[in-house]
Amino acid sequence: MDQLLDEQQQQQQEEDSATSNATNDVWNYVVFVLFVVISALIPIRKRLFRRSTNSKSKQDYVFGAGHISTLAMMLSIARGTLGVISVLGYPSEFFYRGSAMWESLYGVITAYPIVCFVFIPVYFDLGITSVYQYLELRFNSRLVRCLASGTYILRTLLSLGVTIYTPTVALNTIIGVPYWVSLLSITVISIFFNALGGLKAAVAADVIQSLSMTAMLVGIIIYCSITVGGVDKILTISSENDRFAFFNFAADLHLRVTTTSAWLGELFNSLSLLGCQQNFVQRYLSMPTLGQIRRTLMLNIPVVALLFSLPWLVGMAIYAIYYHCDPLRASVIGKMDEILPYFMVDRFDRVPGVWGIFVGTLFNGALTLNISNINSLATVTWEDFLSLIPALRKKSEAHQLNVIKLVGTIYAVLIMGVGFIVGLLSGVIESSMLIISATSGPLLGVFVLAMFIPFANWKGAAMGMVVSHLTILWIVIGRLIESSVSDALLDTSIEGCYADLLLAEKAAASNGSVLLAVALEEGGVNSVEASDLLTRIYSITYMYYGVFGTVLTVLSGIVFSLATWSSQDAYNMKMLHPAVRWLYARCPFSGKHFGSFEVAASYNATRKEAVPKC
Repeated sequence: MDQLLDEQQQQQQEEDSATSNATNDVWNYVVFVLFVVISALIPIRKRLFRRSTNSKSKQDYVFGAGHISTLAMMLSIARGTLGVISVLGYPSEFFYRGSAMWESLYGVITAYPIVCFVFIPVYFDLGITSVYQYLELRFNSRLVRCLASGTYILRTLLSLGVTIYTPTVALNTIIGVPYWVSLLSITVISIFFNALGGLKAAVAADVIQSLSMTAMLVGIIIYCSITVGGVDKILTISSENDRFAFFNFAADLHLRVTTTSAWLGELFNSLSLLGCQQNFVQRYLSMPTLGQIRRTLMLNIPVVALLFSLPWLVGMAIYAIYYHCDPLRASVIGKMDEILPYFMVDRFDRVPGVWGIFVGTLFNGALTLNISNINSLATVTWEDFLSLIPALRKKSEAHQLNVIKLVGTIYAVLIMGVGFIVGLLSGVIESSMLIISATSGPLLGVFVLAMFIPFANWKGAAMGMVVSHLTILWIVIGRLIESSVSDALLDTSIEGCYADLLLAEKAAASNGSVLLAVALEEGGVNSVEASDLLTRIYSITYMYYGVFGTVLTVLSGIVFSLATWSSQDAYNMKMLHPAVRWLYARCPFSGKHFGSFEVAASYNATRKEAVPKC
């Protein structure tokens, strides 16, 4: 009789638990939908409900007509340096590889003042719409401009394809939403934003995403601190288990990450991103004065440092929870990037709505990044390619704006296609990320040639980009095919796992999943021991690709420029950086061998004066 009562009580508890879980799932769905809808509608509410504010101005669509606040622009620029991949990737990076990659923050911070005082003054005085228009004005060559803008378009398409695919994994795993539904939803909402919003809506969406992401990450850190017994306990656990790996200045180029490679690599990548990429320069030039741009960028450094560090602090906090029971080694999760979603399910499954907010933040993060970059992609395509067509150039501004929005819609569909490919093919994420990093060097290098090398001509710039692209891509392909780069993870423990998790590990071991544990036990990242030259070249860490690409572009550009310079390569010296103009005017060979185009006295490059047509 007692046994029967126990069985009935157990059955009743299971039914109550199932009912509670179903209720929580409903709340999670509701919260997720409301979060995404509200986040999407707030930035474009005026355009929806006030027809009079529906701007017909292309300038307003591209630059926001100078009506964007400094704080909003700060958050938008800071948000542009981070993404959904950071929220999921950095915590898992700390958990399984330690803090070495965290030091790439040094490069990001160093890049800001360089962009502020070196790149921006040149762009601002010219009053350009597309940053790649500057290259044509400097080199008198549409080819150089098209090479640079084509590099940006390719890199952005690949990056966004990976970005919008990332939250679909969480949605499918947690809520059960099919991949195609998530991708289609992101695309449709992006097209809607692109048609109604423009840059102001994109910036507003970035602000909402920055605040929601920050609140979510801070909440996780507070919960973990309370759970383990304080912040000092979190630091102690990470320190005792060798998760801190700061200030490693080893000169080995084959180590995955060192302080040197993180700093230099991220510096060059950030300079290419912040100083030479359309979506960022577009935001700078939307501000009315050079002083406001400088204040925004310099005040943005602590904001970027905070947003960059939060995911790492989350990784540290989650490690303090699971350091004695690694879910990956226990075969509870299949990939290291799933550690944060697993934590949310494990700890907040019974709290209504928490899962919905988390997944909604990831979804909205991919969405806002997609919207911002679609705006920039469409602008670059119009300015650098479509504006060459006489029939389109003669159209009214309203018609041109409609063409730009149509181009943005086409890009949204293409990005969705890349997202589908990422989901279908293995290795596409790693390959695309390597290609993206490989394009940073050539793009930065051609701008260095334009601003700082007085005798650089279009032939040198074009050949420098081509040589750099081919060389870096050759290394990337060799790395993917032939390299034996060690990518072992740090040691983790399952000594504190529950009995059922240990049983799961034993079951997985019989199916071959024990190889995961073997990989984990191999220890830290080792340098490559191969002796042949090609293998050692292929095994160079990808952190240096941006550095090598920039150096190759500049050196090749100088050589080809010296070999091919002619009087036809004369250009307006106002296109150089002011400091370079001052030095060049006082150097011994100024105007003797390489030629010099004297600036007419009547020429005054200000933002209000029309820029010469390309």
